[in-house]
Parts: sequence; C-alpha cells; structure tokens
Amino acid sequence: MQAMLLYVTAGSRDEALRLGRAVVEKRLAACANIVGETTSIYRWEGELQEDAEVALILKTRAALVDDATAEIKRLHSYDCPCVVALPIDGGNDEFLNWIINETS
Repeated sequence: MQAMLLYVTAGSRDEALRLGRAVVEKRLAACANIVGETTSIYRWEGELQEDAEVALILKTRAALVDDATAEIKRLHSYDCPCVVALPIDGGNDEFLNWIINETS
C-alpha cells in the first residue's frame, strides 16, 4: 500500500484543526499536522489575491485520497479548497507502516 501526504490550506487555524480532527477521527488519515500561518498569493475570479492561510498536512494512504478529499471538500469553507496528494517514496518503514495500520 502506498502512503501519501495531503497538503491542504485553510482560512484559519480553527478550520485547519476542525478539518484535521474530522479526517483522523474517520480514519481517512493517520495524522494531521497544522503547520501554521502562511501567505498565499493567487488569482481567483480574475483578480490577484494575497491572504493569510494555515497549512495542514495529512498522512494517509493512496486508497483513501478520494474519500479524504471528498470529506475535506464537504467540511471546508472555501468553494474550491486546495487539496493536493503527494506520494511518499521513502522514509522510516515503521512510520509508514503505522500510517497504513491507522487508516485500515
């Protein structure tokens, strides 16, 4: 089974905490890390935007990416939330197995 990271941004720390708790409680992710405030610069509806956001990193497995993404989209305050899946290609095998076990 392939372990994955989900990178998510949220509008506030409270929202990131709520999203992280929800996916971990449902075993859609083994762990959620609230990384902290970041500044995002992007185009939205044709206008350049600059906003404070909070980064959230979730550890999960490939088979759960779609379900975790759907849950985040359901709970998120944004119309089009950032949810990006990144494969984990190596690391501590014991930790990677823990991710798989906690999401099984």
